[in-house]
Amino acid sequence: MSDRVRLFLASFLMLFVELVLIRWSGANVLYLSYFSNFVLLGSFLGIGLGFLRSGRGRDLFPYALVILVFFVVFVVAFPITIDRAGSDLIYFGNFRRSGLPVWVMLPVIFLAVAAVMGAIAQGVARLFERFEPLEAYRLDIMGSLAGIAAFTLLSFLGATPFVWGAVIGAVHLVLLRPGIRALQAVAAMGLLVLLAGQSFQAGTYWSPYYKITVETVTRPAFGTVHPIRVNGIPHQVIEAAAVRQVRGPIYFVPYERVRDNRLRNVLIVGAGSGSDVAIALREGAQHVDAVEIDPTIQRLGVDLHPDHPYQDPRVRAIIDDGRAFLERTDQKYDLILFALPDSLTLVSGQSSLRLESYLFTRQAVEAAKAHLAPGGAFGMYNFYRESWLVDRLAGTLQ
Repeated sequence: MSDRVRLFLASFLMLFVELVLIRWSGANVLYLSYFSNFVLLGSFLGIGLGFLRSGRGRDLFPYALVILVFFVVFVVAFPITIDRAGSDLIYFGNFRRSGLPVWVMLPVIFLAVAAVMGAIAQGVARLFERFEPLEAYRLDIMGSLAGIAAFTLLSFLGATPFVWGAVIGAVHLVLLRPGIRALQAVAAMGLLVLLAGQSFQAGTYWSPYYKITVETVTRPAFGTVHPIRVNGIPHQVIEAAAVRQVRGPIYFVPYERVRDNRLRNVLIVGAGSGSDVAIALREGAQHVDAVEIDPTIQRLGVDLHPDHPYQDPRVRAIIDDGRAFLERTDQKYDLILFALPDSLTLVSGQSSLRLESYLFTRQAVEAAKAHLAPGGAFGMYNFYRESWLVDRLAGTLQ
């Protein structure tokens, strides 16, 4: 294999592993939903240290898979879970948790990520030295972009961690040829076994955004419901509209605000698994545009919701970002709901921005108002535990 191909593949591996660490760690360590840049900063530190010691000491690149396996074992062995009583969802870190405390978990994750990325980066840096600087950077950028594109495509296709691990193991072993040792082969197999345990669990799905787990719970008063967690955080419950009317009558209040109860067109942003859609149909909506950004959660609603709202001919399911849909459509609605969007629950593993930075803005509310039919109504609701947030949103609406 030529050195150019080796540098391209090594750069591919470095960026691909970084994105996998961000996505997989965030899905399994609850704290990373609130300290979202921790893995990214650890990656930066590791890459920098790997390049600084490129020509010094022992070559650590052959041990990258071994370090990665130890990291996966640590996260799997000490899961962080939420103990929840009642039906409230969890926001702003207000929860009771089990597992290692944050002051232990986060430093170990930070150092482990830095070690994994440092070992890979040292291998990339040693390949850099074989080229002129501009040529090395060109190959590095091409490989890095290919790693980003590959991970993006796999995420879009709903690939599981088992697939990510297979890509990492295969590329790493190819780069080690012909000097593959038993230790590296065993580490590659161990990585696949560990990730297979997470990938093929019943009731576990990997969407383009989240690790989603679904339970089936039978309650004597309400029958069978399906609680959904995303990245370990209670997110929503699939339940019949009749049940929700008893347990949460607040969801029916917006329909009282529509003039003369005219519900020709309803728009629901954050339609999720379909409970709000089922309520709209129950209240007599003639047509519902149900916008949901996560295709996996929407499919779960198709398969599991007892009212089958997405199968109703009056419903048009749209997989899109809510604000983007509002900017593109010219439809007018008698009722527009921002219905429990997940922006208050989770943040992206790659940034510190929350989704309400885009959805709960003056411009987004203006766009919703522009799409209201005469006499129409707008509503937004969530589990607001903080009074300052309610005041901020109320001020925006005013």
